[in-house]
Amino acid sequence: MTHDDDRSLTDALLAARAAGRLCALATVVGTKGSTPRKTGARMLVDPNRGLVGTVGGGCGEAEVIEAAMDVMGTGVPRRVLVDLTDDLVSWSPAVCGGIMDVFVEAVHAEGATR
Repeated sequence: MTHDDDRSLTDALLAARAAGRLCALATVVGTKGSTPRKTGARMLVDPNRGLVGTVGGGCGEAEVIEAAMDVMGTGVPRRVLVDLTDDLVSWSPAVCGGIMDVFVEAVHAEGATR
């Protein structure tokens, strides 16, 4: 059984491949404590089309998007530790307070270049 999020992400990956666009795929590979998304959550960063999926939103997701842009530029995958524990002193009551380990890799479509 597939989830709608998985289907949307797969459709976006196929569309990027058909168009020859280079994208980045971010996958939560580990969590500690309370986090907005759990292991296995994915987000596609397509500079021409935007985001599909989420790794949690907010400042942490912005950090992952920045890393994704770097990965697409260099071709070198990387891990991003999104530390939400500092957010506990934030003004927002919706903070989580955990840590997510996110793996970011370039997704090369046919004919795509860095």
